[in-house]
Amino acid sequence: MLNLPYGISDFYKIRSEGYDYIDRTQYIPTVEDMGLHLVFLRPRRFGKSLWLSTLENYYDLAKAAEFDRLFGDLAVGQNPTPRRNSYFVLRWDFSLVSAQGEVAEIGQALHAHINARIQAFVQTYQQWLSYPVTILPENAIASFESLLATVNVSPHRLYLLIDEYDNFANEVLMSGVREGSERYKALLYGEGLLKTLFKAVKSGSSGLGLDRVFTTGVAPIVLSDLSSGYNISENITLRPRFSQLCGFTQAEVSALWTQVADECDLPAEARAEPLELMRTYYNGYCFNMEVSEPIYNPTLTLYFLKAFQEERAAPRELLDSNLAMDRGKIAYIAALPNSDPVLASAMDDEHPPVIDALARSFGVEDVLYRAKDESFMVSLLYYFGVLTLDGITEMAELRFRVPNLVIRSLYAEQLRRHMLPPDEQRTASDAARALFHHGELQPLCEFIETTYFRALDNRDYRWANELTVKIAFLTLLFNDRFYIVDADVTTICRAAPHAPPGGRRARGNLVPSRTLASDSEPYLERSYADLTLLVRPDMRHYALQDALLEFKYLPLSDLGLSGEAVKTTPRADLAAMPLVQSRLAEATRKAEEYRATLQSAYNHTLRLHTYVIVALGFERLVWVKV
Repeated sequence: MLNLPYGISDFYKIRSEGYDYIDRTQYIPTVEDMGLHLVFLRPRRFGKSLWLSTLENYYDLAKAAEFDRLFGDLAVGQNPTPRRNSYFVLRWDFSLVSAQGEVAEIGQALHAHINARIQAFVQTYQQWLSYPVTILPENAIASFESLLATVNVSPHRLYLLIDEYDNFANEVLMSGVREGSERYKALLYGEGLLKTLFKAVKSGSSGLGLDRVFTTGVAPIVLSDLSSGYNISENITLRPRFSQLCGFTQAEVSALWTQVADECDLPAEARAEPLELMRTYYNGYCFNMEVSEPIYNPTLTLYFLKAFQEERAAPRELLDSNLAMDRGKIAYIAALPNSDPVLASAMDDEHPPVIDALARSFGVEDVLYRAKDESFMVSLLYYFGVLTLDGITEMAELRFRVPNLVIRSLYAEQLRRHMLPPDEQRTASDAARALFHHGELQPLCEFIETTYFRALDNRDYRWANELTVKIAFLTLLFNDRFYIVDADVTTICRAAPHAPPGGRRARGNLVPSRTLASDSEPYLERSYADLTLLVRPDMRHYALQDALLEFKYLPLSDLGLSGEAVKTTPRADLAAMPLVQSRLAEATRKAEEYRATLQSAYNHTLRLHTYVIVALGFERLVWVKV
């Protein structure tokens, strides 16, 4: 039986207890040759801790006798480097340092963590240490210097591994933009504790016993503020050769799925849909434009496979609760000034976020006081893992997109919370349920008119278009428990006959994407439906309804009516206006084409309800069932 290491980041445990391991040891020689002080950033739960554990077990001189058992059948075991099992290894994990309380309390937590790791170090390497290490409870930096002094008179050097170096500092910063900033500055600026600690790391590298450092984290915010204290590190995050160091490839996921499907005795005809479900929801991360193959989130993939292995069915909740904290990253960006257009563009496949260059570092001063332009916020969202690279425009700009549907659901959730007070969200759910259960759109349209549109103030008219209306419906209808929302039909339809080359379309003057990922607007015979809700394959035995929605937007100025006049005019009279009739007819023609293609692709098995909706400013909606 496949023994999946879900939630396990301990290489020794995985190899000793028979868990399946996706080999990444082929990167060890490359990392060894890259430099002495390396920094590698990836989103949360992407396998960074397991990578550090791999390095720890490979270089640990105390595990030399176990090398063949741990690494013998792996890539590096076939051709080990001369440095294997030759280091003392010390590992810090800053995710274990509490960010709660004032600076003094955070400092105590940091001292306690480092001292505890030094104590464990002494116990592990006692037979190789000729002199004692002095541990000072209130001064872990002095404890570290004592450790280096002891190491420096031995034949071996120290390899320092730092996991989630930015974790507690980022938590402090994001605990409140203003109040958190003062505590953050106290930790990082001047002679702040964290900065002083990294000065000690830098000092230890100057012939005092410390040879190598490998640091992982999520974002380069703290790295920038540490620059003067630790200006010897090399950031390898965006190097092409490390784009697949963490995460799973399609081939690896397919191989794991085949084993799970074999264990579950799934018939051949039932095997494609779960694999495509994983691709739609968990694939799509791209960390370098020179590497075309997208990467799966490994934690989510193992979560799905383990659930299927146990229940013989896909998990009802496709977002692992262990990654639900990522919604806080989007909420943090949403709280910044002028963030609305950036979050909206993330949901817009026709006009996605485009910036000149990805920020390689930015400090707290940038976060707090710099103008929050699109480049700044898009870069942060990229490092947080809720945007990913999607291509390069003809003007050499970087284009970004939401990596997959599980992350898109977090955007939809954030926008819904941003637009609606808690007491209105239940009403919104009831209105959406009318479409899910009965194919009825009227309750949702009336809710949007009376509640959602009221949340839009006059400044939003500067960006008023079909996208604004689409996002309103998308945020209220997004439900990944039951639906694949806005997914590329080629992703979920085994027999879709009209897939575009490469799985995606070129957008206007943009260079076609080099990745395979779900489009917000399903590809339908060279045209794209505005919004589709297709019941998940594993939910199709329920009585849920499918839906296809096509939108048009009419500014009030085109109608020649004031907002008040539109509000008070009967809907039937609005629908009878020539300009509204023209937009309805145009949308109907497109919707009929999309519907025919979808039904053909699904062999007419969809319970498809098709609607065209025309928004009259942000005042009223006129809709027709096609």
